[in-house]
Amino acid sequence: MADTIRQVDYFYVQVPHKAGEGARALRALKDAGVNLLAFTGFPSGRRAQLDFIPVDAAAFKKAAKAAGWKLTGPKRAFLISGDDRVGAIADIIGQLADAKINVIAVDAVGADGRFGAILWVEPRNVKKTAQILGAQ
Repeated sequence: MADTIRQVDYFYVQVPHKAGEGARALRALKDAGVNLLAFTGFPSGRRAQLDFIPVDAAAFKKAAKAAGWKLTGPKRAFLISGDDRVGAIADIIGQLADAKINVIAVDAVGADGRFGAILWVEPRNVKKTAQILGAQ
């Protein structure tokens, strides 16, 4: 089976970098019935950044507003999935390197014979990345 690569909208929020902030955000979305395609969080200076890729952007924005979040986005990223194999991500990143596109960040995981990844490039490179990777 071929890899599936699609452009997605993501949103982020800055929160205090302390225990429980991610759980609080995810619970708010759960309670609002918001389903996510992907979520990642990481330290950003003295705070933390939580990135969300929702199934339904309108429902996500409504829940974020109700939670009082200062939301940034939508911005563009790529959601990638496929059958796991040696070098799956290396091949994708290699295509972009060959095209002189700098990958800002990538999170990837493999489980039960499948892999998934979120990939970010600079906004000016989104269209070119989509073309190179054959994104939907």
